[in-house]
Amino acid sequence: MKTFFITATGTGVGKTYVTAALASALSDQGRSVRVLKPVITGFNDKSPEDSDTAILLHSLGHPLTPDTIGACSPWRFLEPLSPDMAARREDRSIDFTALVDFCRDAQAGEEDVLLIEGIGGAMVPLDDNHTVLNWMAALAVPALVVAGSYLGTLSHTLTTVAALQERDIPIACVVIDESEDSPAPLEEIMSTMGRFLAGLNLVSLARNAEEKAVFAILRTIIEE
Repeated sequence: MKTFFITATGTGVGKTYVTAALASALSDQGRSVRVLKPVITGFNDKSPEDSDTAILLHSLGHPLTPDTIGACSPWRFLEPLSPDMAARREDRSIDFTALVDFCRDAQAGEEDVLLIEGIGGAMVPLDDNHTVLNWMAALAVPALVVAGSYLGTLSHTLTTVAALQERDIPIACVVIDESEDSPAPLEEIMSTMGRFLAGLNLVSLARNAEEKAVFAILRTIIEE
């Protein structure tokens, strides 16, 4: 099974959008796909239809039920905070070993592709000792890094990539998803990124690109 971990430079840059578009397009191509967002905060059990988990499940045509929600996102917290803080508000914690084992068990499934969406940016704390970066390092699967084109993205993206490379996490590609408040044309931001990320697959997505466009851009990376 091919497995990819979708991470980001921060919150709200299009991580779920990219994951859902890939899942839907791969499914349309006849691939069997499983999508996970194991940890999610800001999740309200009374209105799950507003969640990232719902977006991912709907991308594969799955119904939104307690069972499908639990299979996609077993660690759910109400407060829209970092996982460690959100869990603490509920007198809970995330068992890091159990989280890694959950993902590895999913890798043993019969699907063609497994997409694991992280939470927030690569350095978001999961508990008192582990971040999303530790999670990715433990799984050691290729990462898709999603970034925006907002002011500050150059520093955030280069820092995120450096952190992954320091831990020898393979980077399948860096996706620059055009932000609404982009201070410069997407092409100019891509040019600057390219000078500092030489040797990496670097792709851009115009704002509100259709899922077919997402898949067309990333297809060769998924199929390698």
